[in-house]
Amino acid sequence: MNRLYSIARLSVMALTGTAVFAVSPASAEIAKQDDNGFFITHEVDVTTSPDESYEMLRAPAKWWSAQHSWTGDAQNFYMDAQATGCFCELIPASKEGGPRGSVEHMRIVYAEPGKRLRLTGGLGPLQAEAVQGSLTISLKPNANGTTIRFEYVVGGYMRFPVEQIAPAVDTVIGEQVSRLGEVLGVAEEPLIGDDDADFKTPIVEEPAGPPESAEDEGED
Repeated sequence: MNRLYSIARLSVMALTGTAVFAVSPASAEIAKQDDNGFFITHEVDVTTSPDESYEMLRAPAKWWSAQHSWTGDAQNFYMDAQATGCFCELIPASKEGGPRGSVEHMRIVYAEPGKRLRLTGGLGPLQAEAVQGSLTISLKPNANGTTIRFEYVVGGYMRFPVEQIAPAVDTVIGEQVSRLGEVLGVAEEPLIGDDDADFKTPIVEEPAGPPESAEDEGED
């Protein structure tokens, strides 16, 4: 089986910059990284509508790279885009006539056509680790088509350094976002003054301190 998801290959790609993409996302970032996990974001503006973009998301065989598969063939990818559905890959039967196999890349937990698709699971080598991963793909209409944002949050125990795997996974996610943009058509004109409030990650506010006494507030 072609296991191009190996940690060694991912690390080399991320640290040496050998991966070359046809399309660059509008933005990409390792938003947070610590000993417990990491948070990655990628974004691209495409010329298709949110509904058209969502339909393409549901067909990973058309845009997810075969280099990041277990079989080396993107045509083996499929997705059942509904809650409890699967982003999976078929493992063809052996030439000797043995049974087919399959791999679950991620599981769908939220599917809202034209707006949002959320999947859980550890991609690639993370599948073998005691981690939880959540990939949220949001779609927002804009003047040129649709802004598509990928957010992948990973946390838990893993047997390799976060500072190595986070950039590697960031590279892989970025490639898929680029390929998706290439298939849908990247918007050439930059967006001006577009409100991206819908994509803001919620921030947990620090709890307020104890109320000041009347004396501290200068009351009589």
